[in-house]
Amino acid sequence: MKQEIEHYTNRAGGKGTMHIERLLTPKEMGSHVKMYARVTIDVNSSLGYHKHEDDTEVYYILEGHALYNDNGMERELKPGDVTYTPNGKSHGIKNIGSEPLVFMALILLK
Repeated sequence: MKQEIEHYTNRAGGKGTMHIERLLTPKEMGSHVKMYARVTIDVNSSLGYHKHEDDTEVYYILEGHALYNDNGMERELKPGDVTYTPNGKSHGIKNIGSEPLVFMALILLK
């Protein structure tokens, strides 16, 4: 069940605008899933570097190109790439392409 799209500016100290379309309600996700969503980061925008406490997160890149910061190590991402951030670790992602960056995000509670 598709939910309303949420819009954020400068999320987690990032730059610009991002949009989160939560695809399941909390009831549908159950007690171990915090979020399952399609995330869009606008051109020249980013989700700031942040630490995960009591959860883990996975990204699956659908469209666009990104610079991903995985605990201080940066790498470029393209469609089909997957990231994993375990509990207690940090990450951030920046759209470095000329089109919106779109990815699936799954946050699982510890």
